[in-house]
Amino acid sequence: MNEPLANQPTAMCRTKSVLSETLKIVLPILLGGAILYWMYRDFDFGRVSTTLARDTNWWIMSLSLVFGVTAQVFRGLRWKQTLAPLGEYPRTMNCVHAIFLSYASSLIIPRSGEVTRCGVLTKYDGTSFSKSFGTVVSERIVDSVVIMVLAVLVFMFQMPTFMNFFSQTGIDLTEWVASFSATGYIVTAVCGVVTVLFLWYIIRHYSPFSRLRQVVDDIKAGIFSLRHVSNMTLYVAYTIGIWGSYFLHFYITFFCFPFTSSLTAATALVAFVVGSFAVIVPTPNGMGSWHFAVKTVLLMAGVESATDAETYVLIVHAIQTALMPLLAIYSAISLLRVKSIKHRPMDAES
Repeated sequence: MNEPLANQPTAMCRTKSVLSETLKIVLPILLGGAILYWMYRDFDFGRVSTTLARDTNWWIMSLSLVFGVTAQVFRGLRWKQTLAPLGEYPRTMNCVHAIFLSYASSLIIPRSGEVTRCGVLTKYDGTSFSKSFGTVVSERIVDSVVIMVLAVLVFMFQMPTFMNFFSQTGIDLTEWVASFSATGYIVTAVCGVVTVLFLWYIIRHYSPFSRLRQVVDDIKAGIFSLRHVSNMTLYVAYTIGIWGSYFLHFYITFFCFPFTSSLTAATALVAFVVGSFAVIVPTPNGMGSWHFAVKTVLLMAGVESATDAETYVLIVHAIQTALMPLLAIYSAISLLRVKSIKHRPMDAES
């Protein structure tokens, strides 16, 4: 009689877990869908069919997709380089396959790609999950610095465009900054420092956290692995290759359509930076938020009608997003020929 009651907490935990995972998938899609519905509620979708059939240069679009692939390949090569100082030597193509799969995974569950890519290398090359995750954290830090530097440079040279963008989107930076008093900044900073110090003390001094301490140490090693990268020039070259490819992946699409072909590289750079921040919104590949941000920039840059701008962002986002699952399918098929292993020689190569 008591056994069913004893199993109830477990069943409830499983139900909560399933519900939590479902919400992680459904809510971002609903959010992105709501933004798209608001943008396209009065849109004539027949315009998209006409543009695809008559006004799209598919040769140029294909060229743009090449850079979508090279960006991910460069990311895989850079990741392999940062793992070497930690004594992890995964095969090169497995690093690339992991990147391909991670992008597709994030389309289903936003921000899940980091876990997916580390799991792929753990399964097929026996790499330490926590160490590889640490390198992903360091990679995110580097990429954040890159986009922030780009944003500052573009903001400096295109300040009128940005201020116009903030005005068009209803963002008042002065009001936002003024909402914090000096005391508010101090209290927020003190609370943050105290919280970090408290968590550090608990983790360092209580034995139940010994396993957690090892994981944290591995992540820390991954974050600081950049100090030991053997060829920093190559690392920088890979980073330039990643972001240069991302930019060309986007900019080249301007020449696919008559209503965007006259826009300048400076406009593309502004739209690229604004779009990069828009994808922070937890929707699949920035669905909705990217459309709105880039559309606004295009209208300010001289695209004649909102319909043209909306057509552009809808087509480009759909095509570039469709590339991700195609690459993931290729990687999944390729990995079927690779045996799952726990350990492998340190000098193994692709």
